[in-house]
Formats: sequence, structure tokens, C-alpha cells
Amino acid sequence: MNNPELVVTTSPHVRAEDTVSKIMWSVVIALLPAVFAAVYFFKARAISIVLAGVVGAVISEYVFQKVRDKKITIYDGSAVVTGMLLALTLPPSIPLWTVFIGAVVAIVLGKQVFGGIGHNPFNPALVGRAFLVAAYPVLMTDWSVDGVSGPTPLALMKSEGAATDTWRLFVGQIGGSLGETSALALLLGFAFLLYKGYVNWRIPLGMISTVFVLTYIFGENPTFHIFAGGLMIGALYMATDMVSSPTTKNGRWIFGIGAGAIVVIIRLWGGYPEGVLFSILLMNAAVPLINRYTKPRSLGEVK
Repeated sequence: MNNPELVVTTSPHVRAEDTVSKIMWSVVIALLPAVFAAVYFFKARAISIVLAGVVGAVISEYVFQKVRDKKITIYDGSAVVTGMLLALTLPPSIPLWTVFIGAVVAIVLGKQVFGGIGHNPFNPALVGRAFLVAAYPVLMTDWSVDGVSGPTPLALMKSEGAATDTWRLFVGQIGGSLGETSALALLLGFAFLLYKGYVNWRIPLGMISTVFVLTYIFGENPTFHIFAGGLMIGALYMATDMVSSPTTKNGRWIFGIGAGAIVVIIRLWGGYPEGVLFSILLMNAAVPLINRYTKPRSLGEVK
């Protein structure tokens, strides 16, 4: 038994150099193109909102863990990611105190009450946004910039059936939340995460392709629905959350297709112009069931 090749040890036997901190800070880097695009289109206001989101998330995580005498994990970058994602889903005119409150809710109610990172069933940033939509609906639908008010392309489509030039939608020369304007910036960051192997392509492909196919079937402009609103940031960065998304390949397809179908239902027949927030949260709730019924069989197992 002195032969090291014969020593029996407990799992895990396969180890990698990736850590939670390394992955989270990589996501922060991936979000920087979207942040830079927001600063380009919305100027210093975008910087203030992103900082308010990050500060609120980091402070609330530190205080919650300190009060409960838990290990402080603010250095792993997960709270920074939550604050950035929340900020990128908010309109440029929103008051900074509202952003801070949303970040606190995202961390405390969306993450820490379930036990911290790795235990949250819902995407924390979307929990924070859902709270702000319910608590401050007027502030969350004010798209004015520098005192000039204007509806988003989805709001125009909902009320007047109007569409926006596809190229403007792609590069971000439109109204909307900070991070939903430039699909180009979001794709650049997502390509980086794909290269690093930190995200899986099945969920975003399933979600985006479902929206494309269903909107085409129902006589809508598929390209418009893909690039307008929060579909890109939701599909690329929130639906792919490692904790709140399925772990199986088939489960990821089901998650993406289901989320895409809910988006189309809400956008075309619901009273709310956008459905990405609710689609991902609803599919988050279904993840345990999806994982259970898409679990691959063990070797030699007979059904």
C-alpha cells in the first residue's frame, strides 16, 4: 500500500485551477464592454448607476455576513457581478438611492437568505429588479435622458406597432436600460466567457432561437425582438447563471426554450412590453424539476 498509484482517496479526483473568484472577476471583465457602451450613450449618469449598484451589493453582503458571523466573501467578485448586472437592467433616469435599495434586495433576499453563493434558486440581480418593478413602477419606466423623455423600442411596438432600425438596435443607438441597448457590446463579453469556458451556449441559443422562430410564426419581426429590450443581456448573462440554471445538457435546452416562449407570450399578448425578467425567474423556479427529469442514466442502469 506504499505505492502512491494504489492509494484510495475520496472524491473529487478531477481538479481544475478555476475558482469562484476567478470566474466572477472574469464575468466582471466580460461586462465591461456593456458598461463602456452605456457610458458612451448615457455619459456620467451610467457610471453613477453602476457604482451605486456595486456599492449597494458589496456593502449589503458584508453587513449581512458580519451580523451573522459568517465568512466575508465580498472579495470573490460575486457581489460586484450582481451589482453590475442589476445596474445594467435599469433605466438611465433612475435615482441612485433606488439603485442602492435594489442592490440590497438582490443580495439579501436573492442570495444571502438562501445561504449565499451557490445556494440561491433565483438569479439575484433579477430578484432585485423584480422588487424595483413592483415597488417603483413609475421610476422603472421613465426613460428620459438629460430631461428628454422617450419610450423604448419595445414600448413603441406595444403601443403603436412601430419598429426601430436593426443596425441602431444592434449597436445601441436607442432608448432603454443601460445594458440592453448595445447587443454588440454584450456579444463581445459573452464571446470572452465562451472562450474561458465559463458559460454554456445551449441556454442562450435555445432562448434566442425560440424567440426568433415564434415571432416569425406570429408575423412579427424576429430580428427586432432579438435585439430590442433585455433579451440579449438576459439570455447571455442571467439565464446562464451557473447556480440558478440546469446542470444537464437537455435541461439547458428545456430552460432556454421555455424562457424564450414565455418572453414571446408576454411581449405579444401580455400587458407588459418586456418579458425577459419574468421568463428567467419562472424558469429558475422550474430548475429542480428540470434537473430531476433530465438526469442522465448511470452506466448500466435500466429504466
